[in-house]
Amino acid sequence: MYEMMNLTQEQLRVILLNTRNRVIGIPTVYVGSLNTSVVRLAEVFKPAIVNNAAAVIVCHNHPSGDCSPSPEDVNVTRSLVQTGEMLSIPVLDHIILGRNRFVSLKERQLGFS
Repeated sequence: MYEMMNLTQEQLRVILLNTRNRVIGIPTVYVGSLNTSVVRLAEVFKPAIVNNAAAVIVCHNHPSGDCSPSPEDVNVTRSLVQTGEMLSIPVLDHIILGRNRFVSLKERQLGFS
């Protein structure tokens, strides 16, 4: 959180987890603009496949500091969860980081069934 909250561009990172939900890597998948990042699902899951991750947590920052989920955030989350189900790599959460705050889309049941 402390590393990403002061970034001036949106970044999307994937926390790769092993079968015990221990972190095995945190690659940056996208670097966007001031307030947007285009997400290609295959690019998000590529590090998980290459590193044989059992599950992932997706996180990205909002440079504005406001970590309120946008409708696009919810739609991307829904697509990520569906893709993860097809690949047998569950998406455990999608976290949005703001200024000293974060939002868990899983906790708010946004994009998760």
